[in-house]
Amino acid sequence: MSRLRVLLVDDDDLMRAGLRAVLSVDDGIDVVGEASDGREAVELTRALDPDVVLMDVRMPRMDGVAATREIVTGRYRAKVLILTTFEDDEYVFGALRAGASGFVLKRIRPEQLIAGIHTVADGEALLAPSVTRTVIGRMVRHDAEPADPARDRRLRELTPRERDVLDLVSRGLSNAEIAARLVIEESTVKTHVKRILAKTGLRDRVQAVVLAYESGLVRPGQQGPR
Repeated sequence: MSRLRVLLVDDDDLMRAGLRAVLSVDDGIDVVGEASDGREAVELTRALDPDVVLMDVRMPRMDGVAATREIVTGRYRAKVLILTTFEDDEYVFGALRAGASGFVLKRIRPEQLIAGIHTVADGEALLAPSVTRTVIGRMVRHDAEPADPARDRRLRELTPRERDVLDLVSRGLSNAEIAARLVIEESTVKTHVKRILAKTGLRDRVQAVVLAYESGLVRPGQQGPR
């Protein structure tokens, strides 16, 4: 089985060295390069074709938000996993909107970081409930985006049950918690999530959460479906 190719991006030399040491214990991960700012990250993504870019957000020349946007719009195969110090970092919400597949905190345990990299590489979003609540908190400070006919048409294509699942995903519930709330199988929840993403044309559940709050489909403080 081929090893996951990971690019480390952080302007702190010591942090990059620590991350390399942590990831070196996993035989399934190969750190193929290091970048000290966002511009270098984009250039190395183009040159090295990594599977996952572990991206810091606050960096000189180009921050992690702009770098994430360039990597995603450049249609590189790399998935971006944001690495940050604080859950309420002002850059995090922007990075998720730019197309990041999730984020982890720098205080994360080594085994959790390794698992997170594998999760993102497998095409899943890494958005823990506490992280989702951070996104929700950010959305509370923004009004719903102006009406978008194309977006609203896609949302109308969702069935009532799919809208229920999207609502609960947006409130930070895991698949298992959604299954328990709606009294359905966890495998059924996964199927609903896949259909939601297909109908809305979204990459992952991170983007689904952002869409749900931007569109006003889900509003903070409302009681979720049962």
